[in-house]
Amino acid sequence: MNLSDYKVHHNANIKLKDHQCSKGKKEENDYIEQNIIPPLVEKLKELHLKLHAEEKNGIMVVLQAIDAAGKDEAISYIFSNLNAQGLKVTTYGKPSETEQKHDYLWRLHDGEPERGQIAILNRSHYEDVIATRIHDLLEDDDDTEIQRRYRQINNYEQYLSENGFSVVKFFFNMSKDEQKERFLKRMKNPDKQWEFSFSDIDDREKWEEYQEVFEDMLNNTSTEHSPWYILPADDEWHTRRIITEAMIHTLEDINPRFPKISGEDKKKLDEYIKKLENE
Repeated sequence: MNLSDYKVHHNANIKLKDHQCSKGKKEENDYIEQNIIPPLVEKLKELHLKLHAEEKNGIMVVLQAIDAAGKDEAISYIFSNLNAQGLKVTTYGKPSETEQKHDYLWRLHDGEPERGQIAILNRSHYEDVIATRIHDLLEDDDDTEIQRRYRQINNYEQYLSENGFSVVKFFFNMSKDEQKERFLKRMKNPDKQWEFSFSDIDDREKWEEYQEVFEDMLNNTSTEHSPWYILPADDEWHTRRIITEAMIHTLEDINPRFPKISGEDKKKLDEYIKKLENE
């Protein structure tokens, strides 16, 4: 698979209608029987363990999408396979009263990774250039303020990157028909109804407006240091494969290694090995 087919170039002017929402649906067994997903997950686990052990770099993963696009399922399947000590997940909803008293990026800091961690943002600081526009929440001139925020976000992500924290971003590109089917499954299944919100239908009525806002976000904030990947989210298993391969690519660029013990610590380790062997 060529990841560049899904990566948004930093000088791009993309239109979401030109990006497929599906590559032809396959089931989980297709990917397992063809031995595609399992070796990728194992490779991701190995690289993540090295990242956690080395504690030199971190990765911030941004998942952004319209409702029912599959963010939670991607987190559950892929990232649940990783070492829990080197992983954190933060979900961002409507800003609290305390968060509203600070600058819009303030609430992001608790979700940032430590060195040795992968931090997943389920929704993110990008809500402040999406929801603010959809719901007319900005007091100042909308276009001027949004352009200012794009610049601030790009600078912030570059700051993270230059300090050893890679930022990789995934946009779940789902079709309106697929969202309809997923909503209906939730609404008709008593065990899934708790996942449904009436506001989801209200947002669905603004579908075209969301598409325009998403396009603007992608075109203004996919940078060389912090790229966006557009995922064909109707196809859940292909989406998970792309995320896994993109994470592997990011980790391979970091090239983490297990720490080596040397000097006095190595001598002491050898002494303790002999001590245990002679018990």
